[in-house]
Amino acid sequence: MSIQAVGLKAYSNALGNFMKAEQATRATAAPTASGVQARSFTNTLSESLTKVNDMQTEKSQMIQAFASGETQNVHELMITLQKAGLAVNMTSAVRNKVMEAYKELSRIQF
Repeated sequence: MSIQAVGLKAYSNALGNFMKAEQATRATAAPTASGVQARSFTNTLSESLTKVNDMQTEKSQMIQAFASGETQNVHELMITLQKAGLAVNMTSAVRNKVMEAYKELSRIQF
C-alpha cells in the first residue's frame, strides 16, 4: 500500500498553502527565529513523507520480485516489510498527535 500521487499532491498543496500564509505573516511582522523553524518543519515533513512513500514503493517492488521468483531472499523481504510498516505506523501516530493538538487548540476560547 503505497501513498498515491493524489495524496502526495494534497500534502504538497497543504504545505504550499501553509508556506504562503507563513510568508504573509512574516511580511507584516518583524522577522523572527520561528519563521526559520516553520520552514524547516515543512521541509522535514515533506522529506519524511517522501521517504515513507519510497519505502512503500520498495516494499511493493520486493513483493512482486519475490512472488515472480526473481529473488529468493526472504530475510530482505521481511526486513523491508517491517521497515515500511513501521514507517507507516509512525507517520500515522504523528498525524494523530497533530490532529489531537489541533482539536485542543480549537477548543481554546479567546
